Amino acid sequence: MSDTPPGWERTLLEKIALDGLAEQKAKRRWGIFFKLLGFTYVGVMLAMFLGLGDGEKTSDGKRHTALVQLNGVIQAKGEASADNVIDALQSAFADSNTAGVILKINSPGGSPVQSGIIHDEILRLRAKYPTIHLYVVVEDVCASGGYYVAAAADNIYVDKASIVGSIGVLMDGFGFTGTMEKLGVERRLLTAGENKGFLDPFSPQDAKQKAYAKQMLEEIHGQFIDVVRKGRGKRLKETPEMFSGLMWSGARGVELGLADGFGTVESVARDVIKVANVHDYTTKQNFAERIAKQIGTEMATSAAQALSSFSLH
Repeated sequence: MSDTPPGWERTLLEKIALDGLAEQKAKRRWGIFFKLLGFTYVGVMLAMFLGLGDGEKTSDGKRHTALVQLNGVIQAKGEASADNVIDALQSAFADSNTAGVILKINSPGGSPVQSGIIHDEILRLRAKYPTIHLYVVVEDVCASGGYYVAAAADNIYVDKASIVGSIGVLMDGFGFTGTMEKLGVERRLLTAGENKGFLDPFSPQDAKQKAYAKQMLEEIHGQFIDVVRKGRGKRLKETPEMFSGLMWSGARGVELGLADGFGTVESVARDVIKVANVHDYTTKQNFAERIAKQIGTEMATSAAQALSSFSLH
């Protein structure tokens, strides 16, 4: 007598049918994915061909006030990177119809390196184009690295409730040694070079490394102080707390010489530069980048769905 269970033929046919449906479903998903990939390529190429990949960098031929915006954290990979801000500033200064430049800042700070690069480029551009003045207009906040950049301007204008200052440098992190001991976790760190594990958060803090880090911070802080003193000159009314990292309101900032007066982009263009027509040179994400980013997200979703149809048994 055979051990084959009854109805096995039907079970086998059902399995073959289901496997076939699964394979067709997977093919459809991959088909959608590759079609989307093709549309992305065509869309980006079309945008580049039509000249839609670049932001507006030149004016309409009229005398104008050039505007460059610095928003958010100043960092290498971001909207407020040195590359983006400098590209916009160079275009603004180079335009023969520019009467003056306004750098509108709304930033809590960020990388001292990126801030320093922007600061130095502003000084270079001011020297190259001596008849074009650059004014900073502060919105909500211009602190730390943001103020480092602002110190390079001819004048700084704020709102009475703006936040300015925070002239200091920090290095932060966490220490997990106590938590590791409670959990019974042992840190095993091997290095070649006694300071290669510098301030490792999973090891007890080393007194010599802490002192070295503090010395390095003091050095960078000294550079920051020099930049502010040179930029503000005799306008600065130094107090013992000025370079302590404290922040002040815009009104108090004017009293201390950290800012020159109150103003907005419109009022500075109209009353200081004397040209109310404002042209924005801020480097913005171009059309091709926006399309690529949006479709890239959709492609990733489609790819994940396609891959989810496969499994190992």
